[in-house]
Amino acid sequence: MALGESDRLATFYTREFGKVRGVAKSARRPRSRFGGGLELFTQGQLLFFETERSDLARVDSFDIVHPFQAAREDLERLMHGSWVVECLGRLSADRDPSPALYGLLLRTLRALEGPGPPSRAAFCFALRAVDLLGHRLRLDRCMECGKPSPPPARAARLDFAAGGLVCEPCARYGSDGVDLSGGAVAGLRRLRTVSWEEALGASLSPSLEAEMAGALEAQMARLIGQVPRTTRFRTQAGRPLGASR
Repeated sequence: MALGESDRLATFYTREFGKVRGVAKSARRPRSRFGGGLELFTQGQLLFFETERSDLARVDSFDIVHPFQAAREDLERLMHGSWVVECLGRLSADRDPSPALYGLLLRTLRALEGPGPPSRAAFCFALRAVDLLGHRLRLDRCMECGKPSPPPARAARLDFAAGGLVCEPCARYGSDGVDLSGGAVAGLRRLRTVSWEEALGASLSPSLEAEMAGALEAQMARLIGQVPRTTRFRTQAGRPLGASR
């Protein structure tokens, strides 16, 4: 974000310190020492200093390691990548390091540059991020009656307030959640257990993937407290999460 006449306010997600927000002095001037380092998705080496008068750090330098330029040059990859970083930025606390989340973000950015559909990369990110952020939903049994999760032919409700799956007889009308088919429940459970590469390459019908992705997107919006700006933009552009093209 622009700050003042020539400065820039930048947010970084770091391995050692978690989310860091800082001011890059003179970053918007033509001959800035930051060059193109402060572009979206860019990975680099950050040098910053604490300041006593503000929660914002002073960014001294940011040396590019990998720019992930391909993720910025294609509209669909840019939209899905922007959703990923918005969700991470809004759900992570300042200076709360999580090496696992940092690694997940890097894997997602690499997948966005790869040949696969960017919607799948964003979907796989969401599936793992909610767990790493401490919001894992229980999918193996009903949170009300305790019965095992429904077989593929049955439906259930993913109840965010209850913390997991609620079977059809126990589901309350108007509860905070989304309805899911038994196949979508089984798919989410399976994708939780496989490796990152297997999840990216898993064979899923478009309708099933869209159903699972929609549930994860609804959970993200609920955790954030509102629909992310990037979700609204992707919807207007006809690029919902999980809709491979």
